[in-house]
Amino acid sequence: MKALISLLIALCALAIPILGHAQDWPARTVRIIVPYPAGGNADVVARIVAQGLQDELHQAFIVENKAGAGGIIGASTVMHAAPDGYTLLISANGPILFAPELVDPRPYVWDKVFTPVSTVSLTPLVLLVNAKYPAQDFKEFLALAKTKGDELTFGSGGLGTINHLFSELMQNRLKLKWTTVQYKGTAPAMTDLIGGHVQFNIDQVSSAEPFIRQGVVRALAVTGEHRSSVLPNVPTLTELGYPNLVGYTFTAVMAPIGTPDYIVSKLHASLVTVLKDEKVRRNLEQLGAVVGTMPPAEFKAFLVRESATWTPIVRQVNTP
Repeated sequence: MKALISLLIALCALAIPILGHAQDWPARTVRIIVPYPAGGNADVVARIVAQGLQDELHQAFIVENKAGAGGIIGASTVMHAAPDGYTLLISANGPILFAPELVDPRPYVWDKVFTPVSTVSLTPLVLLVNAKYPAQDFKEFLALAKTKGDELTFGSGGLGTINHLFSELMQNRLKLKWTTVQYKGTAPAMTDLIGGHVQFNIDQVSSAEPFIRQGVVRALAVTGEHRSSVLPNVPTLTELGYPNLVGYTFTAVMAPIGTPDYIVSKLHASLVTVLKDEKVRRNLEQLGAVVGTMPPAEFKAFLVRESATWTPIVRQVNTP
Protein backbone atom coordinates (compact mmCIF):
# COMPACT_ATOMS: atom_id res chain seq x y z
CA MET A 1 0.00 0.00 0.00
CA LYS A 2 2.79 2.42 0.89
CA ALA A 3 4.45 1.67 -2.44
CA LEU A 4 1.21 2.41 -4.30
CA ILE A 5 0.73 5.71 -2.45
CA SER A 6 4.32 6.69 -3.20
CA LEU A 7 3.77 5.91 -6.88
CA LEU A 8 0.60 8.04 -7.02
CA ILE A 9 2.37 10.94 -5.33
CA ALA A 10 5.21 10.70 -7.84
CA LEU A 11 2.79 10.67 -10.79
CA CYS A 12 0.96 13.70 -9.43
CA ALA A 13 4.24 15.52 -9.02
CA LEU A 14 5.04 14.84 -12.67
CA ALA A 15 1.59 15.98 -13.83
CA ILE A 16 1.66 19.34 -12.02
CA PRO A 17 4.42 20.90 -14.18
CA ILE A 18 2.66 19.70 -17.37
CA LEU A 19 -0.59 21.35 -16.29
CA GLY A 20 1.33 24.44 -15.31
CA HIS A 21 2.93 24.68 -18.76
CA ALA A 22 -0.46 24.31 -20.45
CA GLN A 23 -1.83 27.16 -18.38
CA ASP A 24 1.27 29.33 -18.91
CA TRP A 25 1.21 29.33 -22.72
CA PRO A 26 1.29 31.97 -24.05
CA ALA A 27 3.39 33.80 -21.50
CA ARG A 28 4.83 36.29 -24.02
CA THR A 29 4.24 37.67 -27.50
CA VAL A 30 3.39 35.15 -30.23
CA ARG A 31 4.57 35.83 -33.79
CA ILE A 32 2.28 34.88 -36.67
CA ILE A 33 4.24 34.65 -39.91
CA VAL A 34 2.34 35.34 -43.13
CA PRO A 35 4.37 34.30 -46.21
CA TYR A 36 2.81 36.99 -48.41
CA PRO A 37 2.89 40.80 -48.67
CA ALA A 38 0.53 42.84 -46.51
CA GLY A 39 -2.98 43.39 -47.79
CA GLY A 40 -3.63 40.02 -49.43
CA ASN A 41 -6.33 37.54 -48.46
CA ALA A 42 -4.16 35.46 -46.12
CA ASP A 43 -2.76 38.61 -44.50
CA VAL A 44 -6.26 39.97 -43.80
CA VAL A 45 -7.33 36.60 -42.35
CA ALA A 46 -4.21 36.48 -40.18
CA ARG A 47 -4.84 39.92 -38.72
CA ILE A 48 -8.46 39.08 -37.91
CA VAL A 49 -7.37 35.84 -36.25
CA ALA A 50 -4.46 37.49 -34.41
CA GLN A 51 -6.77 40.05 -32.84
CA GLY A 52 -9.21 37.33 -31.82
CA LEU A 53 -6.50 35.19 -30.24
CA GLN A 54 -5.09 38.22 -28.45
CA ASP A 55 -8.51 38.96 -26.94
CA GLU A 56 -9.06 35.31 -26.04
CA LEU A 57 -5.65 34.49 -24.58
CA HIS A 58 -4.73 37.93 -23.16
CA GLN A 59 -1.34 37.99 -24.80
CA ALA A 60 0.02 39.85 -27.83
CA PHE A 61 -0.22 38.10 -31.22
CA ILE A 62 1.64 40.08 -33.88
CA VAL A 63 1.59 39.48 -37.63
CA GLU A 64 4.86 39.58 -39.58
CA ASN A 65 4.87 39.49 -43.39
CA LYS A 66 7.78 37.53 -44.86
CA ALA A 67 7.04 37.26 -48.57
CA GLY A 68 9.13 35.82 -51.37
CA ALA A 69 9.93 32.63 -53.29
CA GLY A 70 6.28 31.66 -53.55
CA GLY A 71 5.90 31.76 -49.78
CA ILE A 72 8.90 29.56 -49.04
CA ILE A 73 10.78 32.32 -47.20
CA GLY A 74 8.00 32.81 -44.67
CA ALA A 75 7.30 29.12 -44.30
CA SER A 76 11.01 28.41 -43.76
CA THR A 77 11.09 31.01 -40.99
CA VAL A 78 8.49 28.98 -39.11
CA MET A 79 10.09 25.67 -40.03
CA HIS A 80 13.36 26.74 -38.37
CA ALA A 81 11.73 28.34 -35.31
CA ALA A 82 11.73 26.74 -31.88
CA PRO A 83 8.70 24.42 -31.47
CA ASP A 84 7.45 26.28 -28.42
CA GLY A 85 4.22 27.84 -29.68
CA TYR A 86 5.67 31.34 -30.07
CA THR A 87 6.13 31.27 -33.85
CA LEU A 88 3.19 30.19 -36.00
CA LEU A 89 2.38 30.16 -39.71
CA ILE A 90 -0.89 31.34 -41.24
CA SER A 91 -0.78 30.43 -44.90
CA ALA A 92 -2.80 29.44 -47.93
CA ASN A 93 -2.23 26.23 -49.90
CA GLY A 94 0.78 27.37 -51.90
CA PRO A 95 3.63 27.58 -49.38
CA ILE A 96 2.45 24.43 -47.62
CA LEU A 97 1.74 22.10 -50.53
CA PHE A 98 2.70 23.62 -53.89
CA ALA A 99 5.74 25.90 -53.74
CA PRO A 100 8.17 23.33 -52.28
CA GLU A 101 7.49 21.06 -55.28
CA LEU A 102 8.54 23.82 -57.67
CA VAL A 103 12.01 24.28 -56.17
CA ASP A 104 15.04 22.05 -56.73
CA PRO A 105 16.18 20.80 -54.33
CA ARG A 106 12.85 20.65 -52.53
CA PRO A 107 13.23 22.75 -49.35
CA TYR A 108 10.75 20.82 -47.21
CA VAL A 109 7.81 18.43 -47.12
CA TRP A 110 4.94 19.79 -45.03
CA ASP A 111 4.42 16.75 -42.78
CA LYS A 112 8.12 16.57 -41.92
CA VAL A 113 8.46 20.19 -40.78
CA PHE A 114 5.00 21.39 -39.66
CA THR A 115 2.39 20.36 -37.12
CA PRO A 116 -1.11 21.09 -38.48
CA VAL A 117 -3.20 23.07 -35.99
CA SER A 118 -6.40 23.98 -37.82
CA THR A 119 -8.03 25.41 -40.88
CA VAL A 120 -9.44 28.91 -40.56
CA SER A 121 -11.33 29.23 -43.83
CA LEU A 122 -11.98 27.60 -47.19
CA THR A 123 -12.59 29.87 -50.20
CA PRO A 124 -13.88 28.26 -53.40
CA LEU A 125 -12.82 29.36 -56.86
CA VAL A 126 -15.01 30.34 -59.79
CA LEU A 127 -14.58 29.69 -63.51
CA LEU A 128 -15.05 32.95 -65.43
CA VAL A 129 -15.33 33.89 -69.09
CA ASN A 130 -15.25 37.27 -70.77
CA ALA A 131 -18.77 38.72 -70.92
CA LYS A 132 -18.72 38.61 -74.74
CA TYR A 133 -17.50 35.01 -74.92
CA PRO A 134 -20.21 32.83 -76.49
CA ALA A 135 -20.32 30.18 -73.71
CA GLN A 136 -23.35 30.87 -71.53
CA ASP A 137 -22.83 27.91 -69.21
CA PHE A 138 -20.25 25.25 -68.38
CA LYS A 139 -21.65 22.76 -70.91
CA GLU A 140 -21.19 25.26 -73.72
CA PHE A 141 -17.72 26.12 -72.42
CA LEU A 142 -16.69 22.44 -72.60
CA ALA A 143 -18.01 22.14 -76.13
CA LEU A 144 -15.98 25.15 -77.22
CA ALA A 145 -12.89 23.91 -75.33
CA LYS A 146 -13.06 20.60 -77.20
CA THR A 147 -13.24 22.30 -80.58
CA LYS A 148 -10.94 25.28 -80.00
CA GLY A 149 -8.09 23.44 -78.30
CA ASP A 150 -4.95 25.57 -78.10
CA GLU A 151 -6.84 28.57 -79.49
CA LEU A 152 -8.64 28.86 -76.14
CA THR A 153 -6.53 30.98 -73.77
CA PHE A 154 -6.54 30.83 -69.98
CA GLY A 155 -5.27 33.75 -67.88
CA SER A 156 -3.33 32.29 -64.94
CA GLY A 157 -2.69 34.26 -61.75
CA GLY A 158 0.83 32.83 -61.48
CA LEU A 159 2.77 29.62 -61.86
CA GLY A 160 1.93 27.16 -59.10
CA THR A 161 -1.01 29.10 -57.66
CA ILE A 162 -4.24 27.24 -56.94
CA ASN A 163 -5.83 29.23 -59.80
CA HIS A 164 -3.22 27.90 -62.22
CA LEU A 165 -3.24 24.38 -60.82
CA PHE A 166 -7.02 24.06 -60.97
CA SER A 167 -6.80 24.77 -64.70
CA GLU A 168 -4.22 21.98 -64.98
CA LEU A 169 -6.47 19.68 -62.96
CA MET A 170 -9.36 20.39 -65.33
CA GLN A 171 -7.23 19.62 -68.39
CA ASN A 172 -6.02 16.42 -66.73
CA ARG A 173 -9.43 15.15 -65.62
CA LEU A 174 -11.41 16.32 -68.69
CA LYS A 175 -8.75 15.34 -71.25
CA LEU A 176 -8.60 18.87 -72.68
CA LYS A 177 -5.82 21.20 -73.74
CA TRP A 178 -5.76 24.99 -73.90
CA THR A 179 -3.10 27.70 -73.92
CA THR A 180 -2.07 29.10 -70.54
CA VAL A 181 -0.90 32.70 -70.28
CA GLN A 182 0.96 33.38 -67.01
CA TYR A 183 0.48 36.71 -65.21
CA LYS A 184 2.14 38.13 -62.12
CA GLY A 185 -0.97 37.89 -60.00
CA THR A 186 -4.71 37.46 -60.40
CA ALA A 187 -5.36 41.21 -60.80
CA PRO A 188 -3.57 41.59 -64.18
CA ALA A 189 -5.09 38.28 -65.30
CA MET A 190 -8.55 39.68 -64.52
CA THR A 191 -7.74 42.93 -66.36
CA ASP A 192 -6.86 41.02 -69.52
CA LEU A 193 -9.92 38.79 -69.18
CA ILE A 194 -12.16 41.87 -69.02
CA GLY A 195 -10.27 43.31 -71.99
CA GLY A 196 -10.81 40.13 -74.02
CA HIS A 197 -7.10 39.31 -74.34
CA VAL A 198 -7.77 35.89 -72.77
CA GLN A 199 -11.04 33.96 -72.90
CA PHE A 200 -11.30 32.64 -69.35
CA ASN A 201 -9.71 32.48 -65.94
CA ILE A 202 -10.23 30.99 -62.50
CA ASP A 203 -10.30 33.26 -59.48
CA GLN A 204 -11.37 33.28 -55.84
CA VAL A 205 -15.09 34.01 -55.50
CA SER A 206 -14.33 36.94 -53.19
CA SER A 207 -12.08 38.62 -55.78
CA ALA A 208 -14.34 37.86 -58.74
CA GLU A 209 -17.73 38.82 -57.28
CA PRO A 210 -17.53 42.60 -57.97
CA PHE A 211 -16.67 41.99 -61.64
CA ILE A 212 -19.47 39.43 -62.00
CA ARG A 213 -21.90 41.93 -60.49
CA GLN A 214 -20.72 44.61 -62.94
CA GLY A 215 -21.40 42.24 -65.83
CA VAL A 216 -17.89 42.43 -67.32
CA VAL A 217 -17.27 38.71 -66.74
CA ARG A 218 -19.62 35.72 -66.57
CA ALA A 219 -19.44 33.03 -63.88
CA LEU A 220 -19.96 29.48 -65.15
CA ALA A 221 -19.22 27.27 -62.14
CA VAL A 222 -17.70 27.30 -58.66
CA THR A 223 -15.26 24.72 -57.37
CA GLY A 224 -16.59 24.09 -53.85
CA GLU A 225 -18.57 21.07 -52.74
CA HIS A 226 -21.53 23.39 -52.11
CA ARG A 227 -22.70 26.60 -53.72
CA SER A 228 -21.06 29.79 -52.50
CA SER A 229 -23.11 32.19 -50.41
CA VAL A 230 -21.39 34.97 -52.38
CA LEU A 231 -22.57 33.50 -55.73
CA PRO A 232 -25.68 31.49 -54.83
CA ASN A 233 -26.95 31.31 -58.42
CA VAL A 234 -23.76 29.77 -59.81
CA PRO A 235 -23.71 25.94 -59.86
CA THR A 236 -20.85 23.84 -58.54
CA LEU A 237 -18.84 21.60 -60.83
CA THR A 238 -19.90 18.73 -58.57
CA GLU A 239 -23.60 19.29 -59.22
CA LEU A 240 -22.86 19.62 -62.93
CA GLY A 241 -21.52 16.07 -62.84
CA TYR A 242 -17.82 16.55 -62.08
CA PRO A 243 -17.25 15.51 -58.44
CA ASN A 244 -13.51 15.09 -59.08
CA LEU A 245 -13.19 18.81 -59.78
CA VAL A 246 -13.21 20.35 -56.30
CA GLY A 247 -10.72 22.91 -55.05
CA TYR A 248 -10.33 25.66 -52.48
CA THR A 249 -7.93 28.28 -51.35
CA PHE A 250 -7.60 27.45 -47.69
CA THR A 251 -6.07 29.47 -44.92
CA ALA A 252 -4.67 27.49 -42.04
CA VAL A 253 -2.54 27.63 -38.92
CA MET A 254 0.63 25.54 -38.75
CA ALA A 255 3.25 25.22 -36.03
CA PRO A 256 6.82 23.90 -36.21
CA ILE A 257 6.95 20.13 -35.93
CA GLY A 258 7.57 19.04 -32.37
CA THR A 259 5.31 21.70 -30.85
CA PRO A 260 3.89 20.11 -27.68
CA ASP A 261 0.41 18.61 -27.98
CA TYR A 262 -0.94 20.70 -25.10
CA ILE A 263 -0.03 23.91 -26.95
CA VAL A 264 -1.55 22.65 -30.21
CA SER A 265 -4.73 21.63 -28.37
CA LYS A 266 -5.01 24.95 -26.52
CA LEU A 267 -4.39 26.91 -29.70
CA HIS A 268 -7.01 24.93 -31.61
CA ALA A 269 -9.57 25.34 -28.82
CA SER A 270 -8.90 29.08 -28.79
CA LEU A 271 -9.36 29.28 -32.57
CA VAL A 272 -12.70 27.49 -32.26
CA THR A 273 -13.83 30.11 -29.74
CA VAL A 274 -12.53 33.02 -31.83
CA LEU A 275 -14.23 31.80 -35.00
CA LYS A 276 -17.57 31.40 -33.23
CA ASP A 277 -17.63 35.15 -32.62
CA GLU A 278 -20.24 36.66 -34.93
CA LYS A 279 -18.17 39.73 -35.81
CA VAL A 280 -15.12 37.61 -36.66
CA ARG A 281 -17.21 35.28 -38.81
CA ARG A 282 -18.84 38.20 -40.60
CA ASN A 283 -15.46 39.79 -41.35
CA LEU A 284 -14.12 36.53 -42.78
CA GLU A 285 -17.28 35.74 -44.73
CA GLN A 286 -17.03 39.14 -46.41
CA LEU A 287 -13.85 37.75 -47.99
CA GLY A 288 -15.98 35.02 -49.58
CA ALA A 289 -14.66 32.38 -47.21
CA VAL A 290 -16.44 29.46 -45.62
CA VAL A 291 -15.32 29.80 -42.01
CA GLY A 292 -14.50 26.70 -40.04
CA THR A 293 -11.92 24.87 -37.98
CA MET A 294 -10.79 21.27 -38.17
CA PRO A 295 -9.25 19.46 -35.20
CA PRO A 296 -5.52 18.82 -35.73
CA ALA A 297 -5.95 15.13 -36.65
CA GLU A 298 -8.78 15.89 -39.10
CA PHE A 299 -6.81 18.77 -40.60
CA LYS A 300 -3.77 16.53 -41.08
CA ALA A 301 -5.95 13.97 -42.89
CA PHE A 302 -7.34 16.78 -45.06
CA LEU A 303 -3.80 17.85 -46.00
CA VAL A 304 -2.90 14.27 -46.86
CA ARG A 305 -5.87 14.14 -49.27
CA GLU A 306 -5.05 17.55 -50.73
CA SER A 307 -1.44 16.51 -51.23
CA ALA A 308 -2.55 13.33 -53.02
CA THR A 309 -4.66 15.43 -55.41
CA TRP A 310 -2.32 18.32 -56.09
CA THR A 311 1.26 17.00 -55.83
CA PRO A 312 1.03 15.00 -59.09
CA ILE A 313 -0.43 18.07 -60.84
CA VAL A 314 2.34 20.33 -59.52
CA ARG A 315 5.01 17.84 -60.58
CA GLN A 316 3.42 17.57 -64.01
CA VAL A 317 3.54 21.36 -64.39
CA ASN A 318 7.15 21.42 -63.18
CA THR A 319 8.35 18.76 -65.63
CA PRO A 320 10.33 20.36 -68.48
